[in-house]
Amino acid sequence: MLYQELQALYDLPLFDLLKRSRDVHDAHWNDNEIQLCTLLSIKTGGCSEDCSYCAQSARHSSGLQIERLMDKDAVMERAKLARDSGSTRFCMGAAWRGVRSGTKRFEQVLDIVRDVSALGMEVCTTLGELGPEEALQLKEAGVTAYNHNLDTSREHYPNIVTTHTYDDRLRTIRNAQDAGMSVCCGGILGLGETPEDRLKMLEVISEFNPQPESVPINSLMPMPGTPLEEGKDPVTVFELVRMIAIARIAVPKAKVRLSAGRTQLSEEAQAMCFFAGANSIFYGDKLLTAKNPSIQKDLDLIKQLGLSAKQPNPNLNAPETSCEKPLSPCCS
Repeated sequence: MLYQELQALYDLPLFDLLKRSRDVHDAHWNDNEIQLCTLLSIKTGGCSEDCSYCAQSARHSSGLQIERLMDKDAVMERAKLARDSGSTRFCMGAAWRGVRSGTKRFEQVLDIVRDVSALGMEVCTTLGELGPEEALQLKEAGVTAYNHNLDTSREHYPNIVTTHTYDDRLRTIRNAQDAGMSVCCGGILGLGETPEDRLKMLEVISEFNPQPESVPINSLMPMPGTPLEEGKDPVTVFELVRMIAIARIAVPKAKVRLSAGRTQLSEEAQAMCFFAGANSIFYGDKLLTAKNPSIQKDLDLIKQLGLSAKQPNPNLNAPETSCEKPLSPCCS
């Protein structure tokens, strides 16, 4: 979707935008279901990257305790608990720059993925940069989707991260898609970006070919010891709802995930996000290093709204490449 089209949506009165986004949502998602996803940090802290929002960077004095790659049995215990509590997607994150085929730690991750995929849930991983070979191995091991967020616009990105480039991220996304994995790709609001930065990020995401299978919309949760610990301009509920609505219109077949920052939202605000087009949440008491609403609180809200939990689809096929347009040059 072109930037000018996204800007026109952004300029609409909020209720007009919500009507548009709800119509798109109902055309593609008429099941009133919410996907419940659980996120587990299987390797915490000590990352060599300098992402200014992240407590896991070794370059920041966040006080976060560094933890080595979790034992497979411990991961499986958490995965089973997630499945039994209603999660249909189990996401595993590791604080690395990337992974390399043939290394001990990557072989351990592949072993974990194989066992988690046997539980009947969708499997998502976020391990940093991927080459073509690593992407194929993850796909063969049972990964359903690979998460690699763009965070913000290309123009604002150097203000947030300097140890890798925007094109590095796009290359990983292309490798994941070429391997046949679905892509989970979104951004973070509240990094000091402008509305234009947010729309430019969505323009890039919507132009992926194929489009992402899911789009997480995060709000910054300022972490002590990071350059953004004081936060920038706090994201208002209406800014968040507007971005969710535009994401729903720009990537109509994707699950739009209400992600980090939900602890700052009232139940009424979350309901507005669902109405705008969000149909997926991270579910469980903790994200990678941040708090999350309790399981029971989420279940109660879903019930009050007359919604239900989406069933898992571990055999989910990656979105098909569109023949109407060539692969985006930045992703080819």
